[in-house]
Amino acid sequence: MDIDKASDFMATHARPLDRRRFELLIGEGDRDALLAALNAYRNPDGGYGHGLEPDLRSRTSQTGPALHAFEVFEELAPVTAPEAVALCDWLESVTLPDGGIPFALPMPDPVGSAPFWTGADAETSSLQITAVVAAMAHRVAAHDEAVAKHPWLDRATRYCLDAVRKRDELHALELSFAIWLADAIEDRETLRLLGRHIPESGLVHVQGGLEDEMMRPLDFAPYPGRPARALFKEDLVRAELRRLDEQQQDDGGWRVDFASYSPAAELEWRGYATVKAVSILTRDPER
Repeated sequence: MDIDKASDFMATHARPLDRRRFELLIGEGDRDALLAALNAYRNPDGGYGHGLEPDLRSRTSQTGPALHAFEVFEELAPVTAPEAVALCDWLESVTLPDGGIPFALPMPDPVGSAPFWTGADAETSSLQITAVVAAMAHRVAAHDEAVAKHPWLDRATRYCLDAVRKRDELHALELSFAIWLADAIEDRETLRLLGRHIPESGLVHVQGGLEDEMMRPLDFAPYPGRPARALFKEDLVRAELRRLDEQQQDDGGWRVDFASYSPAAELEWRGYATVKAVSILTRDPER
């Protein structure tokens, strides 16, 4: 990994939010600047929209962008932000009776957004979205007591654990995000249950995605030293880290392996993917 080339890529191509995230990651950032960049996507109701999720361009507060907001709140640690617990309040306001949140809410401005967002059923809970948002919220809760004690987080977690135990089959993304959640709360029993869905190769095809789109070991277990890493052999993880390292492009950035739904989203995903890749490669002792 060439960190200087990655820095040049971010300065040239990435949106301000991911530039601030990258700067903090490499020790040159400012937490106030990062929070200010995130708040550009915030709505008065406490939720987030405005393209924070690159393939969801709606200005309205949506459940998907909550993941990306919690990512930033985790990166702010040990500093806490009142916006994090306000986001929990907003999520509580859109939670369905079973404790889950819908994949997306109705949006009056669907232009530029992926059809799986614009066509989502707002009256049905989504294990995929609930699990990934709750998983990242738990990572924020590790340093933010207000988030840890928020009733929404407990309800969402119980919904996900119950849903996993009732399902014989899981979409690759549901599987990945349920593993994230079980890892965040260190629920080893659920991790063992979910691990049965992963073949020895560690590769799970994403149904409905590109022909070669896969969830890989580092998608399931991106954090070293965490319980989810035990689902994969050490040599497989090392091979995946080498693969990720080698995927840095000539321009210094990384690409995603899924389709984007607007030219803006395609470039924004590259900035996001570059932050993710550098984060994994710099913190992992297996590399």
